[in-house]
Amino acid sequence: MSLTLRPATAEDEAPWRGLWSQYLAFYNVDLAPEVTARTWARVVDPTAPLCGMLAFDGDQLLGFALHHTHCSTWVLGEDRYLEDLFVAPEARGKGVGRALIDALIALCRAEGNARLYWHTDEGNTRARALYDSYAPSDGHIRYRLKL
Repeated sequence: MSLTLRPATAEDEAPWRGLWSQYLAFYNVDLAPEVTARTWARVVDPTAPLCGMLAFDGDQLLGFALHHTHCSTWVLGEDRYLEDLFVAPEARGKGVGRALIDALIALCRAEGNARLYWHTDEGNTRARALYDSYAPSDGHIRYRLKL
C-alpha cells in the first residue's frame, strides 16, 4: 500500500460520500441528505472552518478525518477538534487511522494549535486502542442537548 494524505477537493465528493455512508452505518445514524450535502460543502469551502484530510492508496479513498479549529478558554492558542475519523473496513489495521492522526498533529504544530482532541463511542474498542496509543482518556463525559 502506498498511502497519500491530502486535503479534500471538490473532485473527491463521490468517494467521500461512499465512505461517509459507511461511517454513518457504523454508528447506526440516518442523516437527512441536506445535512450530508452541507457537510461536504463546508469541507471544500476554503472560507469554512471545517476541513477534510483524506487518505488514498492510488485513487482509492481509504479514510478521512474531518476537523476544525476553535478558540479555547483554557489555552492561549486555538484547539483543533477531530470531529469525524473513519477508515474503510478493508484498510483497518494498516496504519491509515494513525497516518491521518499524525498528519493532523503535524498540521496542528505547523499552524500553532494548542491541542488536538476528539471523542469516540465508548464501545469502539478498535479505535480506542489506536487513540490510547496517543493519550489516555481524560475522563470527560460528553453531554449533548438536541435543540
